Amino acid sequence: MERLDKVLAATGRWSRREVKELVRRGRVTVDGRLAAAPEDKVDPAASRICVDGEPVSWEAFVYIMMHKPAGLLSATEDARQKTVLDLLPAELRRRGLAPVGRLDKDTEGLLLLTDDGMLTHRLLSPKYHVDKVYFAQVKGELTASDVEAFADGITLGDGLVCRPAKLEILTGDTCLVTLQEGKFHQVKRMLASRGKPVVYLKRLSMGSLRLDERLEKGQYRRLTEDELRVLRDETA
Repeated sequence: MERLDKVLAATGRWSRREVKELVRRGRVTVDGRLAAAPEDKVDPAASRICVDGEPVSWEAFVYIMMHKPAGLLSATEDARQKTVLDLLPAELRRRGLAPVGRLDKDTEGLLLLTDDGMLTHRLLSPKYHVDKVYFAQVKGELTASDVEAFADGITLGDGLVCRPAKLEILTGDTCLVTLQEGKFHQVKRMLASRGKPVVYLKRLSMGSLRLDERLEKGQYRRLTEDELRVLRDETA
């Protein structure tokens, strides 16, 4: 059981203060009866909650797939620059969504946003062996020795140890990189350590979740039930 004001505020449509005013004005019903107080206890999964006669749908968590464009920060807020949350409507921003792993400002591609902290942790933890696949274009010619270096694991100039990763050469200057970790600027730094600076980077997938190429840059959609079920199975 949860407080009524908490349940309604969690939808992102109203603040706690606004919910109190709705209840005071008699605009909220629970199972057909006027709500008596904002602190009334309700079962959000079973109670029929209405505002102005319209049923309010409730979700424990929200999962958004976004095709991140270049030029936005993968952050929840920033005082000087726009973030990926600025692409969402206010109702979703108020949910407290956060990016699952960061993409650099100039990196594009798959970005998952959710308020499910447990799934976020499992998708990012190397313990769960979730592959993250990136397409990269570099300056220079990729070689078999680069593939071997990635497979062995790379220690960067500052001593940061990167676990073994997969580098698949597509053309002389393009490749797919598969990691199971996500350290700061990792793909760029690993390739730069091989003398192949990245000029373009795009995340294609995270585990079974692949970027929906029907999404234009900056567009987003909710995950399907099947997508979410498989992600959960992968990190169980």
